[in-house]
Amino acid sequence: MKRCKWCNENNSLYVYYHDKEWGVLNTNDKYLFEMLILESFQAGLSWECILNKRLSFKEAYDNFDIEKVINYDDKKIEELLNNKDIIRNKLKIQASISNAKIFKNIQKEYESFYKYLCQFIKEKPIFEIGKATNNLSDMISKDLIERGMKFVGSTTIYSYLQAIGFIYSHDKECFLFRNN
Repeated sequence: MKRCKWCNENNSLYVYYHDKEWGVLNTNDKYLFEMLILESFQAGLSWECILNKRLSFKEAYDNFDIEKVINYDDKKIEELLNNKDIIRNKLKIQASISNAKIFKNIQKEYESFYKYLCQFIKEKPIFEIGKATNNLSDMISKDLIERGMKFVGSTTIYSYLQAIGFIYSHDKECFLFRNN
């Protein structure tokens, strides 16, 4: 069974993620929040690195409970900075907390983050391969940055949209490939 060339088949977490999660439309705001935080930590790193630390991130970030994350204080930031099992980048940790607050504000404004995302896209999913950005990721990234989010450039948002199933990008050789 062939998979996308980026999938390290020697890593069971990666195989499971590729086969069961990546590209599958998910409308649950808790999942959308988790993936946005993880994707923002990926900036400059590999997704495999983040995926290998995902359980540690879940534990460190109180199972991505947005109500807890938005209230993280200096003590919690210090705890995260000293957690060797996650990415200990101070700017990304600080951004994750401020991004959580903005995420929460977007939920209030649109009833859900999913509904916010839907304003940008008329059809789901978009089927395309071999891109790192597109007009959709450019627009969402620009809007999130204008709202004050960090580490949400167009490439990060494109990866995010692939992860949550708004963009479907399995390689033509992959057993999961489809184009409609």
